[in-house]
Amino acid sequence: MASHPDHDQGGSRASTVLRVTSGNFLEMFDFFAFGFYATYIAKAFFPSESDVAALMLTFMTFGAGFLMRPLGAVLLGAYVDRVGRRKGLIVTLSIMAAGTILIALVPDYASIGLVAPVLVLIGRLLQGFSAGVELGGVSVYLAELAPPGRQGFYVAWQSGSQQVAIMAAAAIGYALNRLLMPAEMGAWGWRIPFLIGCLLVPFLFYIRRSLQETSAFRARKVHPPVGAVLRTLARNWRIVWLGMLMVAMTTIAFYAITVYTPTFGKNVLRLSDTDSLIVTFCVAVSNLFWLPVMGALSDRIGRRPILLLFSGLTLVTAYPALAWLVAHPSFETMLAVLLWLSFLYGGYNGAMVVALTEIVPPEVRTAGFSLAYSLATALFGGMTPLIATWLIAETGNKAAPGLWLALGGACGLLATLIIYRRRASDLPAPVTSAPLASAPVTPART
Repeated sequence: MASHPDHDQGGSRASTVLRVTSGNFLEMFDFFAFGFYATYIAKAFFPSESDVAALMLTFMTFGAGFLMRPLGAVLLGAYVDRVGRRKGLIVTLSIMAAGTILIALVPDYASIGLVAPVLVLIGRLLQGFSAGVELGGVSVYLAELAPPGRQGFYVAWQSGSQQVAIMAAAAIGYALNRLLMPAEMGAWGWRIPFLIGCLLVPFLFYIRRSLQETSAFRARKVHPPVGAVLRTLARNWRIVWLGMLMVAMTTIAFYAITVYTPTFGKNVLRLSDTDSLIVTFCVAVSNLFWLPVMGALSDRIGRRPILLLFSGLTLVTAYPALAWLVAHPSFETMLAVLLWLSFLYGGYNGAMVVALTEIVPPEVRTAGFSLAYSLATALFGGMTPLIATWLIAETGNKAAPGLWLALGGACGLLATLIIYRRRASDLPAPVTSAPLASAPVTPART
């Protein structure tokens, strides 16, 4: 019987989880830094007579990276399903690191003109291409690593690592705001978090290279070529589409309460940078608590009831919560509202990510998961800062982003009802860490 990756080299499951989620940490650390320092980045690379226009251009660049995710999901996802989880995770980290280094070191517009925003855009595209399969690769690895009946708890740490990254980035931002003057932050201080991300790259490569291949992947006798993976994805387009709708809820909520929160607090509610950072830090702590708790609960009572409950609550409470915040803008109100939204996000996502690994056919698990997740992020979540900014500008309603959050809840609710309406026997086999049968698996059909 093939050994578990956590037993190889005498390592523990906990250390393996840490190593495999390291790339998620780097990705979200940089994404959060980009969102929080969007106003500084706008002035450095997108000079404009209108601050709103410059900010919109910055968020368009931020969102452009998400448009690359589906391409990365298909190409890199098929590669991972062909060559293995470990090799794929090393490749995605390499591409992500290249984008991070580029953004950190590009001179501003005043120094090199139009070349500056073009290079920043290239950096975001590289990050997006890599991230297209990073989440899927990590989630599938954790699902195949987990002991039977504990997949929800283990896979939740994929999202958990992102919350640690947000906490780290928020703490660094808080320290910079205390140590540097506003002019220094605008001139060069905003680059410090990105440079810290660059310094982490060698360490992340070191710990990720020590990963072992999962026993579930090694036990499979047939590893389809890229063309076969793509054909299987095409045959299972309904699962990918429904998975995309399911992910829409979590990705809209996540980017709203983390990446967009600092901008919302500063530019819309006129709260201080410090207040916005403290709220974001508390949100990340809350997320980190609820994700594994709800993942473990879904192992006990099933994915469906949790997905229905939290998507439904998001649909009916997101806009009223933001309307209350806008009517009473204060640090205390913002903290209360964002912690509520964090509870909704953490509850839903704790069950959603593992559910997505279970509904995708095993032989295209990484590519199918990644494509569904990437499409949702590109069309919904990654555009959340841009859409929220546009909604407020067009409607004059500062609570309008709550409507976008409610739409995410509706998507998650609809997808859950359709997916779990079918009998359990109609769904693909759950992810298992035990060796699989030697015969090739017939692609699941919807």
